[in-house]
Amino acid sequence: MEFKDYYAVLGVAREATPEEIKKSYRKLARKYHPDVSKEADAKHRMAEINEANEVLSDAERRAAYDQLVRRREAGGFGADGRGFEPPPDWDAGFDFGGAEVGEDYSDFFAQLFGRAARASRARGGGRGASFRGQDQHAAIEIELRDAYEGTTRALQLRGARLDAEGAVVPEERTLQVRIPKGVKEGQQIRLAGQGGAGFGGGAAGDLYLEVRFAPDARYKIDGRDVTQTVPVAPWEAALGARIEVATPSGRVQLGVPANSHGGRKLRLKGRGIPGDPPGDLYVQLEIVLPSADSAKARELYETMARELAFDPRASMGE
Repeated sequence: MEFKDYYAVLGVAREATPEEIKKSYRKLARKYHPDVSKEADAKHRMAEINEANEVLSDAERRAAYDQLVRRREAGGFGADGRGFEPPPDWDAGFDFGGAEVGEDYSDFFAQLFGRAARASRARGGGRGASFRGQDQHAAIEIELRDAYEGTTRALQLRGARLDAEGAVVPEERTLQVRIPKGVKEGQQIRLAGQGGAGFGGGAAGDLYLEVRFAPDARYKIDGRDVTQTVPVAPWEAALGARIEVATPSGRVQLGVPANSHGGRKLRLKGRGIPGDPPGDLYVQLEIVLPSADSAKARELYETMARELAFDPRASMGE
């Protein structure tokens, strides 16, 4: 059996924090997920990444694994990575349950963390042993407006379960997910009991959904603050105006101060994503010039060119 260096798989140091492990896992998952990756070995790499995350994201498993690594390095058993076998008492003092082991998991993981292996070592030969199901993670994409108002979304999940004979079979299910008002990008929504199935009567794990906003060229989002670009006519910027603007929370009347320049930001306090406190909405002005595509338009531009002492490059110097 080949020894697996899970830290190397995720590209993190042994002293990495849980946040660093989570960040590295998400980055690698985005790169190698078979649904989006163009890498030739994406499926195999994703399986390795998931397996490493199963161990290093769980405090008990990670502690047991770290102890095994230290004993291996100190004693030299299986130090070359080949023919590795863990000592019989390698997990003494730990209670991390057992994982449902499918075909994507390595023999190393199955031997150390699989339910069959754990049950065989359980007190009383494993009779009556029960384990909680694994927590699972997925992403859900929503529109910015959903964060303002809240909504319910249907989410299709692909996974696996154990049939009556104990074999692993694929499973698809649809969940109705309530998106709360005021949710932020990157926030996780916990669905209790919707994760991996328990074993031996154990409770099911939880499902954690990471919220992502669908790309929208109209908006830039920073936490709860939202910035949107609004086009204005030259005379509206120069003379000042009151304009109507469609925002994620509805239409508002906005006062454009006289002598405004392109790129100027106007703040609408509390008009960002709802929360405690709510974010702000920043309207960035974009001056749009009318085309000189008629005789009247050309006449007006020619009058401005003659009568306005305006040099747009004066600040550039020589």
